[in-house]
Amino acid sequence: MGLVIIFALVCLLAGYGTLTALKNKNLMGIIFGGGAFLVFGFFVIMTILHHGFPTEAH
Repeated sequence: MGLVIIFALVCLLAGYGTLTALKNKNLMGIIFGGGAFLVFGFFVIMTILHHGFPTEAH
């Protein structure tokens, strides 16, 4: 469960970085920040949907 929380924080920071890059018109920042936001966000959402929150002990 701790890894999902860390990846969620990385996702939020990537989203903030993407918005900052959009404001500054930084193309590389938009590409890499947006990509990181999408990848980490997808991982977090699918992990929560598959395992539930909080994760169940198996």
